[in-house]
Amino acid sequence: MGAYEDILKLGQVSLRAAALSDIGKVRQNNEDAFALLPEKGLLIVSDGMGGMQGGEIASNIVVTLLPGMVERRLISLSVEEKDTTCLALRDTLVDLSQKVREESIGRHGLAGMGATVVLACIRGDQAFIAHLGDSRAYLFRAGHLTLLTNDHSVVGILLRTGEITPEEAKTHPARNVLSRYAGMEETAYADVQAVPLSIGDRLLLCTDGLTGMVRDEAIAEILAHSGDLQVACQSLVDAANAAGGHDNVTVLVAEWRSNDAR
Repeated sequence: MGAYEDILKLGQVSLRAAALSDIGKVRQNNEDAFALLPEKGLLIVSDGMGGMQGGEIASNIVVTLLPGMVERRLISLSVEEKDTTCLALRDTLVDLSQKVREESIGRHGLAGMGATVVLACIRGDQAFIAHLGDSRAYLFRAGHLTLLTNDHSVVGILLRTGEITPEEAKTHPARNVLSRYAGMEETAYADVQAVPLSIGDRLLLCTDGLTGMVRDEAIAEILAHSGDLQVACQSLVDAANAAGGHDNVTVLVAEWRSNDAR
């Protein structure tokens, strides 16, 4: 499943984006989902979990409901209200998590379903990045790849506190256990930040089907050598599958560019 389109045109600059989702080499169904919403300036990637059809349902709830929820929350805010926008997105993901949980209660086979969320909301020349779970956002600028998000997972916590090494994280028994996600019983507080965009910047949103299989250095290499966004997405998915394709993989690549660029 892929898509490619203009997201926003603002004066002399615009955001172009492409996305691709693939089942991988092992899984029987694709529990990932994404949304490109040009009229809303929204980029969303979600990775569902929950067994049976729960994961697929959860991620589709995220990409279906979240755009309208964000639009309603931000409609009265100006692009200059950065702090207020961050708080509004945080509150929106709290509400989204509760809606995912409500959908699972009392429904056969859906108990405990949930989903990661990573979104970029473009307002002016700022990208507001919000996330729950271990789906990631990266900034690729001037040849350098910077991770913008911290994995909300047990392994992520252990890595940040120095209790395990990156090599130990790859085989840790709790590597798939999330500490925050949409649909959790507790209140799900997202991390939200504003990232100023410069001409030539690329944003990468992805599920752990990519980052669990492909090292950041290889991701940066692909982004550096793929001028076309569709080619970049396909190359990232191909790299994950070539490394084993143990999970569904979804990638979304967006570029902040001059309208004069060819």
